[in-house]
Amino acid sequence: MKVILSRKGFDSQYGGQASPIMPDGTLLSFPIPLPNENNYFSDLTYKGRSYMEIIKELNPKTKIPNNYTCHLDPDIRKFARNRKKGWEPLFGQTGSSQGHLVRKKVQQGDLFLFFGTFKETELIDEKLSYKFNAPEIHLIYGYLQIGIIYSDLSILPPELLYHPHAQNKFINDKNNCIYKASKNLSFQNSFAGAGCLNFHKTLILTKKGLSKSKWDLPELFRNIEISYHSPKSFKDGYFQSAAKGQEFIIDESLSVTEWATKIIINGTKK
Repeated sequence: MKVILSRKGFDSQYGGQASPIMPDGTLLSFPIPLPNENNYFSDLTYKGRSYMEIIKELNPKTKIPNNYTCHLDPDIRKFARNRKKGWEPLFGQTGSSQGHLVRKKVQQGDLFLFFGTFKETELIDEKLSYKFNAPEIHLIYGYLQIGIIYSDLSILPPELLYHPHAQNKFINDKNNCIYKASKNLSFQNSFAGAGCLNFHKTLILTKKGLSKSKWDLPELFRNIEISYHSPKSFKDGYFQSAAKGQEFIIDESLSVTEWATKIIINGTKK
């Protein structure tokens, strides 16, 4: 099983702020703003509040207009919005990023670990705020093990046509593809094939005290190939993650599978 570290959600370039680590430990990844999509920030909710409300409360100076659309992908949080019957966790990719997944022979059974830019939040006088002096960090917030790959979207089941990559905007893109989650994890059968995680320190990629792209990867990764990286990515005391690229593919390794399993188990603890 290959593991893919997949960068998603808000950052300083897309969205202009970090996604929040909510006070209850929920890792609420904000999907990137994108025009002419079929999901609005105001349609997505967390505990009765729209994502747009939460974004504006955290950042009153946000440049995202009201009634703006977003690219809800990966779509792995079932209760983020009203769902039609037949909803399944899905992830779409296209263009050069999908080409990279194809060249690296990503296939059924491989595991996406989604990571993004996050920052701790707290409630002050019942208002949600980013914690003062809390750093922006990279951390893993969700996962999806590949059950079915739809590279020919003409055979996509009708109940899955809600996904952004099934819309006209992407349908004719080069390499456009949709990944459907497996029903359960093959290596941890009691867990669903896709899901969102709650905060746990083992989900943090960023090394404490350093900028978010400097990671604290375990030593086991030193001799394992990670696409877009090389042995020189290991510096004195940290791993320098690539500034560009969405999909970092880690070669198959029992130790990496064990690492990923621990992350998912820790991230599903109450």
